[in-house]
Amino acid sequence: MLWNTILLSMRAIRRNLLRSFLTVLGIVIGVAAVITMVTLGNGATKSVSDQISSMGSNLLMLVPGQRFGPGSEGAPKFKSADVEAIRNQITTVERVAPVVNKSVTTVYQAKNWPTVITGTNNDYFQAGNWELAGGRSFTDAEERAGKAVCVIGETVRNKLFGGQNPVGSQIRIKQFSCEVIGLLKSKGQSAMGSDQDDSIIMPLRTVQRRLTGTQDINRLTVSVKNGASIDAAKEQLTLLMRERRNIAENEDDDFRVMDTRQIAQTLTSTTKILTMLLGAVAAVSLLVGGIGIMNIMLVSVTERTREIGIRLAIGALESEVLLQFLVEAVVLSSLGGLVGIALATGASIGLAKLMGIPYQFYAGINLLSFVFSAAIGVIFGFFPARRAAGLNPIDALRHE
Repeated sequence: MLWNTILLSMRAIRRNLLRSFLTVLGIVIGVAAVITMVTLGNGATKSVSDQISSMGSNLLMLVPGQRFGPGSEGAPKFKSADVEAIRNQITTVERVAPVVNKSVTTVYQAKNWPTVITGTNNDYFQAGNWELAGGRSFTDAEERAGKAVCVIGETVRNKLFGGQNPVGSQIRIKQFSCEVIGLLKSKGQSAMGSDQDDSIIMPLRTVQRRLTGTQDINRLTVSVKNGASIDAAKEQLTLLMRERRNIAENEDDDFRVMDTRQIAQTLTSTTKILTMLLGAVAAVSLLVGGIGIMNIMLVSVTERTREIGIRLAIGALESEVLLQFLVEAVVLSSLGGLVGIALATGASIGLAKLMGIPYQFYAGINLLSFVFSAAIGVIFGFFPARRAAGLNPIDALRHE
């Protein structure tokens, strides 16, 4: 009986192909929109996680003030003595890199490029998982003397040197020349949206003497030893810095200790919330598609009233008529779900490549969208099917 009901339903769908296509279109768009939005959102979350991982593992950042970025200008900066204190007094710390940033315009021959100079030491490369594509890092003598040497990022190399090897060349930074001694491997965009390769790394003393004119340090990057507790290291750093900055017990910290886990959790939770919101908005179109199915099925019941009357008059049960129209609605919505999944897969792959985020196939959202589309067929198809099954055979046969 079920097989005959399915055949009758498929025959009715084929009889009005254009109308069936327009009915399915709402479900196709809804399913495709939901899957595409969720897939791209999850890809963006994965991209953020990967970018934060590229910053380095077991990494802590000390910044002045209670905010990371603008708003921390009033808090006192760090000093070189703080770097030595952390190295000597906290045993779980492996590397400590002071960071001073300065925006400048660099010049090489007839080309110039605005970028950011980072003054630091060799610990910066190991702590931040930076690898050299060519050349070398600083020597101890260059760091102590504040020599005018630098390691440049891939973006700076492209803007100033094109495809040439920059190692050994001299670039001009403000009023002095700087020798390029190394080239960093590309890391791409950071989790904050900035280009990690658009930077020039110089010895700390060089930047302090020639560019900033102060001994202030804007940020400390601390790498914790493998196997050591990051939370314990954070607590030790907090206590040490409170002592060095003469903060009383009843006073709040004028600095902040952050780790990459916090940054990752904050950013990924934001992208997950946005993904849920986009998915919820896209799901509304599925409901619209369900309403479209109900509308078309009601029209179909009206058009086929005489056919329904004949079936009931020759002995068809009400349950069989109800099942026929219910199967029609479920077939239309399920077909729309399958087409929507195929469309979403192609759109997700293309958009992920265009946006520069990884594409990952999530079976869960695809299966959920298909089941939801089939359920919409059942829910919105039940009322028209019940109306068809409830027709009086005599009245139905009289219908013109």
